[in-house]
Amino acid sequence: MPNPTLLPQRPRILLGSLLAASATLFTGPAAAQGEVNVYSARHYDTDLALYDEFTAATGIEVNLLEAEADVLIERVRAEGEFSPGDVLITVDAGRLWRAEEAGILAPIQSDLLDERLPDHLRDPEGRWFGLSTRARIIIYDKSKGLPESLSTYEDLADPIHRGEVCVRSSSNIYNISLLASIVENDGAAAAEDWAKGVVANLARRPQGNDTTQITSVASGECRISIVNTYYLARFAASDDPRAKEVFDSIGVVFPNQDDRGTHVNISGAGVLKYAPHRENAIRFIEYLTENRAQGYFANGNNEYPAAKGVEASSAVESLGTFKADEINVTALGENQAEAVRIFDRAGWR
Repeated sequence: MPNPTLLPQRPRILLGSLLAASATLFTGPAAAQGEVNVYSARHYDTDLALYDEFTAATGIEVNLLEAEADVLIERVRAEGEFSPGDVLITVDAGRLWRAEEAGILAPIQSDLLDERLPDHLRDPEGRWFGLSTRARIIIYDKSKGLPESLSTYEDLADPIHRGEVCVRSSSNIYNISLLASIVENDGAAAAEDWAKGVVANLARRPQGNDTTQITSVASGECRISIVNTYYLARFAASDDPRAKEVFDSIGVVFPNQDDRGTHVNISGAGVLKYAPHRENAIRFIEYLTENRAQGYFANGNNEYPAAKGVEASSAVESLGTFKADEINVTALGENQAEAVRIFDRAGWR
């Protein structure tokens, strides 16, 4: 695979300037059959290289708008039948479910997508499709050794870990989706007991992002945390000696290997309900599941490919192999509201 950073990069159009630009961006004579309008919540240079390769291979120009997922979802909902958008790309199944609930995604039928993607990484109704995955793992301070009784998510609530756990806030979509998966697997009552147990074990109030949790464990501020694999893989892949030092100080647990498997989430895409270039949109999503595109998609952010039979990047592979929880990720959206209520009752802020 060529170095993606050497490929031509498509200029980003951010939503902050979109309000002024949208009147001309997707209209006029150029808005014909040779384009696809992509609304994306991903912000990686390798994605831009992907889009350039798609254009080179198909002649279909990619017009890109970037913003946070919830902003894009609300924009498309407000645009209604006049929306110029063809494809929505975002991270986390919970956000794809929000788009689904907003009624902005159209079901499609694609034998290629059905063949390439596992059942649990795509919507049963064909409204969205996984493009890459990440696992939510437990990390620990290697200098203090593997904590006793720590092989499952449920173990994080064990009183033996009192005062040892650092976490992000309950408003973080990754934590919401993790709790939604626990609701699906263990039931709401058990999930609430778990959330209360984790709160009782906190070393500090919830704060920061996943990088914050990693550096806090490495510095000894706390002993245990929960992070997405791609955050830790960034430290493994870095040329910065300080990042390498942080990575070398972290131990990894892939939870629940003796039962359901480790929770995974996705980046995914769907065709928008009023897509003016529907066939191009389908072709674009199919392209993103091809082996070469999957390599870019995964390696650009140290994720795991969603398509069958495609290898992950060396950085994320260095974390180890694992069995993934194969519940259909639609459950992460369906249980989202219950997860938020549980967090609130548990005092996880």
